[in-house]
Amino acid sequence: MTLRSLLLRIHAGWVHLLNIEASDAAENTRGPEASSVSTGSSEPKLDELDIALDPIGGQAVVEGVLMRAPGRIAIAARAPDGTIAIQSREFVPFAKRHPLLALPILRGAASLIEALYIGTQALNWSAGIQENKPEAALENAQPSSLGAKALAAGTLVVSFTLALGLFQLLPYGAASFLVGGSADEPQNPLFFNATAGGVRITLLLIYLYALSFLPDIRRLFQYHGAEHKSIFSHESGAGLTPGAVARQTRFHPRCGTSFILIVALTCILFFSIFDAILLHGIGYAYPNFLVRFLVHLPFVPVVAGLSFEFLKASAKHQDSKWIRPLITPGLWLQRITTREPDEKQIEVAIASAKAAIAA
Repeated sequence: MTLRSLLLRIHAGWVHLLNIEASDAAENTRGPEASSVSTGSSEPKLDELDIALDPIGGQAVVEGVLMRAPGRIAIAARAPDGTIAIQSREFVPFAKRHPLLALPILRGAASLIEALYIGTQALNWSAGIQENKPEAALENAQPSSLGAKALAAGTLVVSFTLALGLFQLLPYGAASFLVGGSADEPQNPLFFNATAGGVRITLLLIYLYALSFLPDIRRLFQYHGAEHKSIFSHESGAGLTPGAVARQTRFHPRCGTSFILIVALTCILFFSIFDAILLHGIGYAYPNFLVRFLVHLPFVPVVAGLSFEFLKASAKHQDSKWIRPLITPGLWLQRITTREPDEKQIEVAIASAKAAIAA
């Protein structure tokens, strides 16, 4: 694995996550089918696949797109020789296997963890295709060996640790410096968390904008745009043809980029209330920002779950005059994390979508 490939996997692993499905549609009933990697003439002909209007979500990967439909996951990537490699497999999400994880808030935390892990597998697979290692790519897409599982888990841990350090610990340190306070003279919970939130959002914007200048990430953002366009075209009933997909907008309300922004805003409200209860309810004041970070850390999945519920509801009512202003900032942020794709990138996104929803 090259250093360039490793850095791309780490940085891209959490940036997009994946689009949340529009509804809790029942899983399609399909016969068993083996996972496969196909290139060149062995890939399915796109105009011969039967399409059902299932809700789908996706994620950009290295020179490709992951698509997730009820009961199935597919990844398509442009190989160095110009052909499209496709890997698809049946998939049952956590919430279907464990009914407890289908409950509100819990399903959001479970979906976040699941999305990160699936996305990491897909990134490893697509990177393997670019490195001309189709056998390793297949194993990484559905890891069975200890080494492949360790690679996926290790990349995920490093990526998640980077995100927590940069967007949770560092904002707390900056807010502690700016706001001041101590255990004897504690900070105002709302003022502290609002300051930390402002720093967090500023860092997020700078980070994403800086990443967009890297050639590999810029291409990733183009595939992100192709993914959004394909999802819009499919779910609107316009079909998965190059012309129909190209006409769609690249800004999607269920985007993981919007989810990250919602999490940042939810952190302000949730932890302001949480800290106020600790301070005024039981009289506990944090001695320093590191202790605050450690106390808040176990509740990050709760914040993710609440943010998931808002994202899901806002996507369902995106045309409401009350909801539209709330999702607009997330759409603005996608001006950084998506770029207009070219025809070849749209072709890859279409291949992935059709493989995910094929009967």
